[in-house]
Amino acid sequence: MSPMIIAVVAFLIDALIGDPRSKFHPVVLMGNLISLLEKFLRRELDSPPIKIFKGAILVSVVVIVSLIVGFAIEIWANDIPSLAAQIFIQALVLSFMISPRSLAEAGYEIYFLLERENLMLAREKVGWIVGRDTANLNEAEIARATVETVAENTVDGIISPLFYFAIGGLPLAVAYRAVNTMDSMLGYKNDKYFYFGRVAARLDDVANFIPARLTGFLFICAAMILRLDYRNAFKMMKRDAQKHPSPNGGWAEATVAGALNIRLGGTNYYFGEPHFRAYMGDPNEILEAVHILGAIRLMYTATVLFLSFACLIV
Repeated sequence: MSPMIIAVVAFLIDALIGDPRSKFHPVVLMGNLISLLEKFLRRELDSPPIKIFKGAILVSVVVIVSLIVGFAIEIWANDIPSLAAQIFIQALVLSFMISPRSLAEAGYEIYFLLERENLMLAREKVGWIVGRDTANLNEAEIARATVETVAENTVDGIISPLFYFAIGGLPLAVAYRAVNTMDSMLGYKNDKYFYFGRVAARLDDVANFIPARLTGFLFICAAMILRLDYRNAFKMMKRDAQKHPSPNGGWAEATVAGALNIRLGGTNYYFGEPHFRAYMGDPNEILEAVHILGAIRLMYTATVLFLSFACLIV
């Protein structure tokens, strides 16, 4: 049985059902484990080297537990006599590791709010998916924040878990999701997590290194299929990908900016303080709500392309 059959079924489950909100969701359970270990390990009075060491212990425990759980589910599923049941169980678990539908739904919701000129609610909703201050954003800034989120999360929310599933099955896909969850909870450059979350942040950078670059090329292929500016997508990827503060985020954002002929990046506010992020892409078009739809189409097309290519290879 090809593992990519499971991946395709997982994508279909996500497309049809979406990501259920439950306290028993695997990612929620991962978050609970991370919070429990943090409460036990992190101490404000620890020296920086001790904080880094304890953070490494947390990362190691969570990754090992995730691998064990992934192996256990895979072995249990493969022992079931019914092939259909084997596929469905593993596909269901994998569908919890990816999030194309929830990402698209968040983008569509903000798009429709902007179309109805409901800036107040659009600011509130975009604040749920980005970390920056959103209270004073105009339409262009709301659209920019949403496009950036869809582009960047195509890597860690879709392509990366599918990539690790393709090369290592359910154990690696679950372990990757745990790594990404640790980064989202601990990988902050503030006083609280600067040292304690360093290993989590670095491991997430390493884990996304190949998938991020793969996503950039998938976006170029997707732009070609969607009759967007694929030549400019390639040009912006080469020119601007390295400008992103993350070693991986620019490969998706710069390519999407080029495909849509818009400019991403600029000044963001965090807790009232301005932070400038290098521009990616050229402002050939004024950023508006319709570009959110373009980003969502690129995300879905890139996902289908990855599944298609992986099926052919595997």
